[in-house]
Amino acid sequence: MATAMRRSVMLLAVVTLVTAAPVAARAQEMGFSEAQLVRRLLPSVVNITARATLRPTPEPAMASASGDAATSDATARVRVNAGSGFIVEPSGEIVTNWHVVVGAYEIVVTFSDGAQAPATLVNAAPLVDLAVVKVNVGRPLQATLWGDSGKVQVGDPVLAIGNPLGVGQSVSGGLVSALNRNIMDTPYDNFIQTDAAINHGNSGGPLFDLHGEVIGVNSALISPTSGNAGLGFAMPSNDARFIVDRLIHQSWARPGYIGVKLQQVTAEMAAALGLAAPAGAIIAEVEPGSPAARAGLRPGDVVMRYAGKTQDDERALLRAISHTEPGSAAALVIRRHGQEREVTVKVDEWPVMWWETPATGAAGPPRWVVPRDLGLMAAPLTEAMRAQYGAPTEATRGVVLTGVLPGSDAAHRGLAPGDVIMQVGDAQVRSAADLQQQIDLARADQRAFALFLVYRKDQAMTPAQRPLAKWIALRLAAP
Repeated sequence: MATAMRRSVMLLAVVTLVTAAPVAARAQEMGFSEAQLVRRLLPSVVNITARATLRPTPEPAMASASGDAATSDATARVRVNAGSGFIVEPSGEIVTNWHVVVGAYEIVVTFSDGAQAPATLVNAAPLVDLAVVKVNVGRPLQATLWGDSGKVQVGDPVLAIGNPLGVGQSVSGGLVSALNRNIMDTPYDNFIQTDAAINHGNSGGPLFDLHGEVIGVNSALISPTSGNAGLGFAMPSNDARFIVDRLIHQSWARPGYIGVKLQQVTAEMAAALGLAAPAGAIIAEVEPGSPAARAGLRPGDVVMRYAGKTQDDERALLRAISHTEPGSAAALVIRRHGQEREVTVKVDEWPVMWWETPATGAAGPPRWVVPRDLGLMAAPLTEAMRAQYGAPTEATRGVVLTGVLPGSDAAHRGLAPGDVIMQVGDAQVRSAADLQQQIDLARADQRAFALFLVYRKDQAMTPAQRPLAKWIALRLAAP
C-alpha cells in the first residue's frame, strides 16, 4: 500500500470489526453485545506513527508486529513505523512497544475519532520491548483498566485492538490459545498466545478480556508469511504493569538483581544431578561481586524455591527476582551435592548499564554476534565448490564461503555463500584452517578488526559488469 494511501486511511480511522463467534457468545452471556464493549474501548486505544532516520542496524530474528507497516522515504531517508498503543493515565501516558518508537524523532498519535496529537517519549525498557509516550491535548483522556493476567485461562475469549498493516484502528476477536509461551524474545518470556488476528502494526496495542480490562500487550507474531497465521503473542498485563508503573513514576524500571545466569533443569540434567525428576533452575554463572556471590552461591547450585515459592521454570524465577524490591532480603532453597540448604540473598537493583540504558529516543547500538570463526563457514576453492556455490570465476585462489551465520557482523556487512576470501591481511588463505589461523592471529594482536580481501559472488546485472575484489573489515570482538 502506498504511503500516502496508508496515511489517508489512518486519518479516517477506519474501524473494522472482525469478532470471533466465541467472543460474541460470551458477551451475550454477560449481558451486553460485543459491539457495545468495542465502542466503549475504542477511545482508549490509539494508532502510533513514528518516524526515524534510517540506520544500518541489524534486524531482529523474529518478525515484530510492526515490521511490515514500515516504509522508507528515499529522499528524506526516513523510516515510518505504524504501531498501536493504549492510554493508561488520563493525563496522557500511553503504552506501546519499544520497537515501534525506537530511534524516532517524531511520534504522532491518532485517536479513534481521527484527531491527532504529537507525542514525546517518556521512558522505555528496551529489554522487554515496552515504552511509554505522552500526549498533551488539554483535557483528560479515557484510560484503560489493567486486568489480572494471572487469572487468564486457555480458552478465554479476548479482543485485540490496534492498527494492523497501517490501515487504521481495527478489532479482532479470538481465544487464548496458550500461556507462558517462550518465543526467546526476552529473558523473561511469559507470553499469552492468541488466535485473535494480530498483524504487523498491532504492536503495542491492548489484548482485552470481556470485562474490558487489558490482560496483555500485543507484541509479536509468528507466521510463514507476512500476515496473521493465528499465532499472536501478548506480554501479560501483570508483567507489563510492573514495568510501566516504574517507567512512569521512576527514572527506570529498577528490577531486582542477584547476579546469576540460570538454566532450566532438563531430564538429562536431572539424571546427572541424581534428581528423581526435573526440578528447579541450575546456576550456570555467578557474577563476581554480585549479591549471589556475596551469599556464597556458585555454578552447579540448583535453585529449588525462591521466597518460599517453587517457580515453573527459570524464566519465572528471573521474573520473581526482578519483581523483588531492591534492598530487601530473599530466601533461596538450593540443592548442592544432593542436599538442600537455605541461603539468604540481599537483592540489589539491576546495574543500569547491564540491563539497559534508560531510553532517550536515540537508536540503540546493534547487538553484535562475533563467534570465534566470525560466523564464516569455508571450503577450499575447487572447481566443484565454485560451481556449487556460484563463486566468481575471476577469483583464482582462496576459500569459498559455504555459509555465513545470520546476525553476525559478517552477515550484516553483506558476506554470503559463494563469496571468496583470498587474504586476511597480508596472508593468503587456501583452507578453512588457514582462515581460522589468521583470525586467531589477528585476535592475538588484540585488534578490534581484521581485513579480508573478498571477491563477491557474481551479481552483475549486465555482461559488462563483473565482480571486483574488495577489502572488508570484520569485527573480532563485540564493542
